[in-house]
Amino acid sequence: MFSIIKAAVGGLTALCRVNGHQQGLLHGHLKVLAAGLKTHDIPPDYSEVMLPDRRKLKFVNKMPNFKNAKKEMKNLKDIQGPATAANAFTKGEFAIVAMGGGYLHWGHIEMIRLTINRKMDPKTTFARWRVNGPYKPVTRKGLGMRMGGGKGAIDQYVTPVRYGRFIVEVGGKVELGEIQRIMTEVAQKLPFKAEVFSRASLAAFQKKHADMEQNNQNPWTFKEITLGNMLGIRKVLSPKDLCHNGRFAGKFHLPWRV
Repeated sequence: MFSIIKAAVGGLTALCRVNGHQQGLLHGHLKVLAAGLKTHDIPPDYSEVMLPDRRKLKFVNKMPNFKNAKKEMKNLKDIQGPATAANAFTKGEFAIVAMGGGYLHWGHIEMIRLTINRKMDPKTTFARWRVNGPYKPVTRKGLGMRMGGGKGAIDQYVTPVRYGRFIVEVGGKVELGEIQRIMTEVAQKLPFKAEVFSRASLAAFQKKHADMEQNNQNPWTFKEITLGNMLGIRKVLSPKDLCHNGRFAGKFHLPWRV
């Protein structure tokens, strides 16, 4: 019965196409059911993945255990330039990477811990910190106090973060699509720009910048200009600019600079 109806509809469609209808009279209202063989991707093999005993992020103290807390200068050098530690994967497969410098307060660290621990599945996923707890003191004077009188009292402690520093590393028997929404939500709430990377995407990102620097055809790069001291440019450059070839403007990274 179905074959007879299908043949009749096919003849009507062909007749309409002959009379000038390109798509046929019933093209937009006809749905022909057809069975076929579906092919799916082979699921990843997690046989070699070992989950640690403690899979959730541990609680971080609000302040360090100092017997005699000492005040420090502001010293913005600890958030400038690229990170020299915790800038590569260890055991996880995905990470939140800082794309600029800044300070993490205890509230940011607690937000990261609560968001990831509540929304991830500890049966198949683990997470670990890649930043230290707050250790740098930040002073502040009370509201309405007059100027002078020395440095204010310690108000809170923060964690300095540089460009390329891993904040949290996540791994386990999961794919990026399962955990990306949670990690993106955390990255958008940080006080500096941060992105979610996997091992493959981070390698591709680093290779892209290396190729851009290697295949650059402009001979007047920042390095050549500073080495030649053109127009006396060294008078207005800092040692950090000479060290990083102008790739950083304070705590901000300039990705287009080669």
